[in-house]
Amino acid sequence: MEIQEIKQRFGIIGNSPLLNRAINIANQVSPTDISVLITGESGSGKEVFSHIIHQMSPRKHGPFIAVNCGAIPEGTIDSELFGHEKGAYTGAVGERKGYFETVNGGTIFLDEIAEMPLGTQARLLRVLESGQYIKVGSSKVEKTNVRVIAATNVDVYEAVRNGKFREDLYYRLNTVPLRIPPLRDRKEDIYLLFRKFTSDFTDKYRTPPIQLDDEAQQVIINYSWPGNVRQLKNMAEQLAVLERDRIITAQTLLTYIPQETGGRNLPMRIENQPKEDFSERDILYKVLFDMKRDMVELKKLVADIIEHGGVSVNAAAHSQTLKQLYRDVDLPGSTDPQFTLQQPVNGTVINNGNDTYNLTHDAEEVEESLSLIEKESDLIRKALKKHKGKRKLAANELGISERTLYRKIKELNL
Repeated sequence: MEIQEIKQRFGIIGNSPLLNRAINIANQVSPTDISVLITGESGSGKEVFSHIIHQMSPRKHGPFIAVNCGAIPEGTIDSELFGHEKGAYTGAVGERKGYFETVNGGTIFLDEIAEMPLGTQARLLRVLESGQYIKVGSSKVEKTNVRVIAATNVDVYEAVRNGKFREDLYYRLNTVPLRIPPLRDRKEDIYLLFRKFTSDFTDKYRTPPIQLDDEAQQVIINYSWPGNVRQLKNMAEQLAVLERDRIITAQTLLTYIPQETGGRNLPMRIENQPKEDFSERDILYKVLFDMKRDMVELKKLVADIIEHGGVSVNAAAHSQTLKQLYRDVDLPGSTDPQFTLQQPVNGTVINNGNDTYNLTHDAEEVEESLSLIEKESDLIRKALKKHKGKRKLAANELGISERTLYRKIKELNL
């Protein structure tokens, strides 16, 4: 089938050479049973190409199912894909068929395959190599005849290097790589797509047609479209519904397009979580190092006070330490105290502007607890109090993962 016929059949719009090449590869690989790995940014249309490959293949009369691997919890994905026996786990009240059994003779599209757990990746590799799998809770080997098409929007090779994706599975899936170009690499197609989307939405909502002036056309052509075709389609729908003036100017269009700042075009969550989980030993090391640092600062402060008869000549140097002590003991007064050291009659006076505290030479000495569990519990309490109970922020402050913090809270009964 010619490329133009495929575009008409599957509703693909565009004349970009990169798009035509992707369609040509999909057309050539369709008659075979080779596994295909489709790569491309989110919103670029990867699932459309999976339908092209299936509908142009000898399996077109067989079943087709699309599975988002990132949307299935890690504990149930094996059961979803391969099925389970009755009593295989808590809640398994009956036998269940997996996707590889129900789609036997057809095609299964595994979207976001880079999110698949490593254990499930090993099971999938066996299916690709021999067509065999075992249900969860069973010892019987099952057979299936399914074509696998996978897709991802991440760099799979980088995931292999980081140990997040099996190398053997990568090469098994990547027999025929199919890359879908992002919209910013198809500038000649952007205005065509926009016109098609606005035409569809004005017909759907029975509103007058929308047109772009010359400057507005240049705006959408030169924008990077990080959300690709999906983002362009959403914007076209908004314009069709919200704008009363059907001649869209560049100024109006810019109100619908996120401003490009710092190389990013959309608000995104910053991944500042630790890349690996910290063990209990790491937490204890951190507690000990913090204790050592505090003790050294306190020794310097006390020695300075004793050496100079209660008057600190380095009050400015110790200001930060005194402020930290003020916060740790939770004394009443200002949240940002200003400490000064004064010459007392019978001891040392610490004045924070509102309250005065005497450090007398005959003060009772209280031995500090050296229990690591108590120190760890105290540190976690302080972090949670500082961030008003928000575990994610408290975990970042402690330098551990949120999962480890949650476990420690349960263990210490906080």
